Amino acid sequence: MRVCGVELAGNDANIALLNLENDMFRLPDCRTRKLSLQKAATAHELKYFQKSFAQLVQDYKIEIIVIRQRPMKGKFAGGAIGFKLEAVLELLSGVQVIIMPPTEIKAALKDSQMYVEFSETGLKGFQKSAFETALAYMSQHL
Repeated sequence: MRVCGVELAGNDANIALLNLENDMFRLPDCRTRKLSLQKAATAHELKYFQKSFAQLVQDYKIEIIVIRQRPMKGKFAGGAIGFKLEAVLELLSGVQVIIMPPTEIKAALKDSQMYVEFSETGLKGFQKSAFETALAYMSQHL
């Protein structure tokens, strides 16, 4: 099973790939660590973002995209562009897209039998939330 964890932050979709083979987690190499919306959230830019993500899904044979849920209101609410990016990802065909609340992610990581030290993954700091999202989903579905 290959999962892509996604954290949406501003105009960026920070990603981390996680693969489960023979009951072992692996972090496959990926050509990109984040996909960004270049300008304003115009229809053209959103279609380009969607096409780029769809190509990533196809190239790396991603089966499931797990997006870290953001609050809709309050101090830490996600911005309008982030919600557009989320909708674009949810409309991708050929891949299952799941929105996972932070409380569920935290609980899954706490209950998980697998512990992975983030500093040993070789990922960049901004990918930590995306990695934890993918790991939480996988640990629930072993």
